[in-house]
Amino acid sequence: MPVRLEPQDEYMHELGPEPNFNESMYFNFFDPSARLGGFLRLGNRANEGTAEMTVCLYLPDGRVAFMFQRPKISDNNAFDAGGLRFRVIRPFEELEADYRGKVLLLDDPQAMADPKAAFTSNPSGDCVVNLTFSGVSPMFGGEPDEPREATGEEFARGHYEQLVGALGTVQVADQTWEVDGFGLRDHSWGPRYWQAPYYYRWLTANFGPGFGFMASRIARREGPGTRGGFVWDGTAMHLCNDVSIETGWLGEDCYHDSIRAVLRSGEQQWTVEGKVMSLIPLRNRREEMVTRISEGLTRWTMEGGRIGYGLSEYLDQLVEGRPVGIDE
Repeated sequence: MPVRLEPQDEYMHELGPEPNFNESMYFNFFDPSARLGGFLRLGNRANEGTAEMTVCLYLPDGRVAFMFQRPKISDNNAFDAGGLRFRVIRPFEELEADYRGKVLLLDDPQAMADPKAAFTSNPSGDCVVNLTFSGVSPMFGGEPDEPREATGEEFARGHYEQLVGALGTVQVADQTWEVDGFGLRDHSWGPRYWQAPYYYRWLTANFGPGFGFMASRIARREGPGTRGGFVWDGTAMHLCNDVSIETGWLGEDCYHDSIRAVLRSGEQQWTVEGKVMSLIPLRNRREEMVTRISEGLTRWTMEGGRIGYGLSEYLDQLVEGRPVGIDE
């Protein structure tokens, strides 16, 4: 299906009429030398009068510094809420992310399964993030010519991603780290409920400036869903027509712990093994539905032993406390 993507899409889009219209931007990163990584996200839900602001930092000592807020907003004019701000310097080439505010300091990141208890029983500290993200790969995605999601299953009308380099500083409490690493960013707009997918798997990885990938599996309540992604080999972007993912689960709460993925593009395929280094479970509720989004900082190993790092994001609807996608 043809898609449109222009430099202007790096900026804000016209606020749609849908009550759940969302425009969001997301960045993840990891610096193997500093052993520090994380992700930053702002989702404007201006028709609801709030934004979703997330800062999540995986610290070298195993703790996670985390903050989530729903700051009030009245328009969709900028990504600037709750102390977090994103700014486009050069479309598709350079963007800045800055945060000033508090973070929760979690010795046990999985305590966030109960957000109220986690926020009341863990200490907090000041945090300052100043990062510049520079494009490494070409852009992937855009806005399709025709809607690709059924009514009630919308998750993004337009959506694109890019592998990036990350350079800057992160300060948490009295510690400061220089960051020189790699990651992935995305930008999406259109109606969104976190309850729309039945479950999904989103895998991102960087192996330095010359190799990385994104793999996506989205399952619908009806029909086969989608499988796809891309592999960037430093000179060419290989669009993947199929992705298979096997998961090893851990504990009674069934958190993903190990991953084996195969990405296929025509006659080519790439096999990768993932091991989750640290995981924080996040939660979203709407009406009587509970959605869990498990964010795993992941060490990836390619065939031949090449090592990379990135995020594995597992979204599942929970039914009687059990993730619906556990059997895939």
